[in-house]
Amino acid sequence: MLHIHGESHKAGRTGWLRAAVLGANDGTISVASLVVGVAAAGAPQGSILLTGVAGLVAGAMAMAAGEYVSVQSQADTEKADIETEKRELESEPERELAELTSIYVRRGLDQSLARQVAEKLMSSDALGAHARDELGITESSRARPIQAALASAVSFVSGAIIPIATALLAPSARIADVSFATALVALVILGGTAAYAGGASIAKGAMRVAFWGAFAMGLTAGVGKLFGAAV
Repeated sequence: MLHIHGESHKAGRTGWLRAAVLGANDGTISVASLVVGVAAAGAPQGSILLTGVAGLVAGAMAMAAGEYVSVQSQADTEKADIETEKRELESEPERELAELTSIYVRRGLDQSLARQVAEKLMSSDALGAHARDELGITESSRARPIQAALASAVSFVSGAIIPIATALLAPSARIADVSFATALVALVILGGTAAYAGGASIAKGAMRVAFWGAFAMGLTAGVGKLFGAAV
């Protein structure tokens, strides 16, 4: 008896994982850097919190808008390609059959079997077969601009909440130090989690994100102290 077992592959996660990690990392680093920089300049706690909240709102909207425009451009390209393919199937079906056959031949089938497969697939869903095997477009991989925009905004907010909560709860004299440390721990966890989910090295993923986060916060703290001293 033939037993079919399910397989779990990491590659299927890369799309949503990239957007989620990018948004959360950006939220944590951006807002933590703002909080640390303003705190290092000697601003009162109320001003620090206001800066953090403003950074959260502005960053979430920027992430959503950027992701929407980017993914919408991809969706427009996919739509144009599918429309072109649809017209070609209507006007030159034999040419499209030969094109699909050649794709399967390049993938390892012999000519006769490749043609049989192409004919069978085109008889049931010609456009779907060409979209998938010629254009590389599948239903699961189709660009979804609104979904991508919402996911980016939500992930940014989830990362930005960490430094804002820290600024709210930490002693006013230690906001910069506590925010720096808390954000660094969060970035290590985010980087490690993303690496684990993607099947990569957890240590490398965590350290890579932590390094750039520490660099950004350290640089912003330096600028804050410089301008704070000047004022």
